[in-house]
Amino acid sequence: MPLPEDKQPLIATLKRVAYQLKQLGVPFALAGSFAVYARGGQPCDHDVDFLIRAEDAERVLAALVEVGFRGEVPPEGWLVKVYEDDRLVDLIYTPVQRPVTDETLADVDILPVNAVHMPVLSATELMIHKVLTYSTHYCDFARGLPLARSLREQIDWARVQRETAHSPFARAFLVLLDGLDVLSLADLAPMRE
Repeated sequence: MPLPEDKQPLIATLKRVAYQLKQLGVPFALAGSFAVYARGGQPCDHDVDFLIRAEDAERVLAALVEVGFRGEVPPEGWLVKVYEDDRLVDLIYTPVQRPVTDETLADVDILPVNAVHMPVLSATELMIHKVLTYSTHYCDFARGLPLARSLREQIDWARVQRETAHSPFARAFLVLLDGLDVLSLADLAPMRE
């Protein structure tokens, strides 16, 4: 699926940041909606997300500022941000209260993203991140349905179920996916043991 015309400047920014991360030799993974796009899913959102380790955040931010990006350290404490003009790139080191580790950054595939090969987070981890965003303050299942439907064959649903079992919102989402025939909870049941 081609990238919509209005997202072309954002993909150029994504490619420039990925190039700089490669030059730094910092492990990273493309995440968020652009990772879904790279894996054949729906078109992209309004920003770019990369995962990095917490210990690399300061160095990454400084290097990107040095090559012309505008940097920001927001108060949230789980990411740093860079901007190219009005285009935002989040460099996340603790998504959904789960620190990015070497294991996280190994759960990738090297995929082409508009002709630039880079590590792209697995569909399983993308789905885990999506369902762990659901809470009493935010529970928009409609935003997770396209991801689940478009990447369903790439997702290890038993792992999603295992790693999100503590969340009642995640469990409810999986029941919804079962009802919509995206997955079969009955098929996952033997895998829980």
